[in-house]
Amino acid sequence: MIRDITYLIDQDAVLPATIEQFLRKKGFSHPLIYRLKQSTDGILLNGVPTRANTLLQPQDSLSVHIVEAAGSEHIVPTPVPLNIIYEDEDLLVLNKPAFQPIHSSINHYENTLANGVAYYFEQQNIPFVFRCINRLDRDTTGLTIIAKNMLSGSILSTMVSNREIHRKYLAIVEGILPESGTIDAPIARKDGSVIEREVNFEAGDSAVTHYTRLSTHQKNGKEYSLAAIILETGRTHQIRIHMNYIGHPLPGDFLYHPDMSVINRQALHSHSLEFKHPITGALMYFEAPLPADMKAILCRLKE
Repeated sequence: MIRDITYLIDQDAVLPATIEQFLRKKGFSHPLIYRLKQSTDGILLNGVPTRANTLLQPQDSLSVHIVEAAGSEHIVPTPVPLNIIYEDEDLLVLNKPAFQPIHSSINHYENTLANGVAYYFEQQNIPFVFRCINRLDRDTTGLTIIAKNMLSGSILSTMVSNREIHRKYLAIVEGILPESGTIDAPIARKDGSVIEREVNFEAGDSAVTHYTRLSTHQKNGKEYSLAAIILETGRTHQIRIHMNYIGHPLPGDFLYHPDMSVINRQALHSHSLEFKHPITGALMYFEAPLPADMKAILCRLKE
């Protein structure tokens, strides 16, 4: 993967500053700056190779040449279908289907999102390092971001840490959910389990979930609610655990509420993403419609 970026240093730039200081403020990581330093054409000032400690001047043209010549070694390119919502030089936004893991593992070696993305770029003869920014559980559907280079990966990861990527989920839960609310209940790994988590007020990490009820429905004589959910924190299985904790579990959740009578996976969908583009700063917004298996639960509306 190759990415060339040029910055025109204007009067509003914070000067005096060296090239390295300027790049750090733009989100370049130390490893990336080191890589640029090692390349003869990694850093160009007004078209001429230069050192990272050079002082910038107004009207300078600073160019960086980012090259990743090798892709992810342990991901087998496989023709897994991809639903690409958006793509540019720096990122991919994908709509992930149910039952598809994000990353390859011993049990899922050739059927993951990573396999499909690796194949997509192999067909273009482009080396690609897989960097998934917002991971989803295997059975959760919806939007996820893939960074296409070291710089966008570094900036997007920082944005996740700073809660600058705003995600909204849609979930179907059992029962009539209150109109809105906030669940503030710490989450910890469950004793004796590698996978399961639980609410634990003594040993758990802070976890906060905000929800709004959108509608109520009936299916097979049972009541369900469609909810919009926003996470203030990003703990493993947070939505599934918190909704179960308040007595409104997600149907189809094999770990925390294995009722498969209306759906055979947790009824959870990553519906929308809003964030600033890691390089241009432009506001980005994406939505993915509710998948068919979740729509089927909502077929009979209750007033």
